Amino acid sequence: ERTATHSSIIMVRARLLVRAANAIAARAFGSAAAGAAFAPAETSLGAKVVPRAALGCSNWNSRTFATNSHDHFNIHRDSAENNDKTPFSFTPENLKIAKEIMARYPDNYKRSAVIPLLTLAQTQNKGFLTLTAMNVVAELLETPAIRVYEVATFYTMFNRSKMGKYHLMVCGTTPCMVRGARTLKDALCKHLGLSDYGESTPDGMFTLSEMECMGCCVNAPMICVADYTKGVEGFTYNYYEDITSADAIDIVEKLRKGETPRVGSQHRDKAEPAGVVWENEWIPTPEGHTTLTTEPRGPFCRELKKPEEAEQKQ
Repeated sequence: ERTATHSSIIMVRARLLVRAANAIAARAFGSAAAGAAFAPAETSLGAKVVPRAALGCSNWNSRTFATNSHDHFNIHRDSAENNDKTPFSFTPENLKIAKEIMARYPDNYKRSAVIPLLTLAQTQNKGFLTLTAMNVVAELLETPAIRVYEVATFYTMFNRSKMGKYHLMVCGTTPCMVRGARTLKDALCKHLGLSDYGESTPDGMFTLSEMECMGCCVNAPMICVADYTKGVEGFTYNYYEDITSADAIDIVEKLRKGETPRVGSQHRDKAEPAGVVWENEWIPTPEGHTTLTTEPRGPFCRELKKPEEAEQKQ
């Protein structure tokens, strides 16, 4: 009786999983395409299961696998620009940097340098890690390649798809979403001729992705831009905060022209409560750049003694 009950529970769970899988496949490919291209397999329990490959092929479902929304699979698939024959080796300058990084760790813990070496390889390779780049890192660290693959597929700031020269990342976490992250995304997609996150412009200039919280909630919404145009030495990873759709488009156009957009908040000079982005507009506070209406009350910081006075008293 217990065995029969257990089997029934498994059957119900399997059917629920099948329904979810079929719904995802239908949304990604259409009902007919999902049925034809991803024929379900019969299980020992009599349930039909859609192959896992059907679950990761849409931008809508990509966040199940990678939160940066441009790597849709946590597996490698050969492509023209990324296969086991793709040339990659560290430049002499970057190899020197790699060895300096490795020297920080004991010889028997070289693999501890895997994250900084992958970062170095990605930056040299214009923003993404090829299979051969990961293999080179594994050889340097004298560790099995699978250990490097595990790290590269776990951390979402490692890109395994070809990127544009500028990687535009829109923060999609709660504070930024409340302040208009989706409006920013729609404006950037329309301006760049893209349909969704995870796509690049035909000229290879921009890649648009969604990123998780980047720590600028007080100045939401914000975007980040990784600039891969100047190699390792000139690499930048800049935040642009308190932005409206017009600000985001202006930043993109300045980057396209080779200009340097203002980094940080686009509407305030420091951390003062000067205003807020609301409904895609910058709304200044009525008081201006301060919430104080009178002189602040004490106590104040004491006057620091001049160096010569301190020496005399000693």
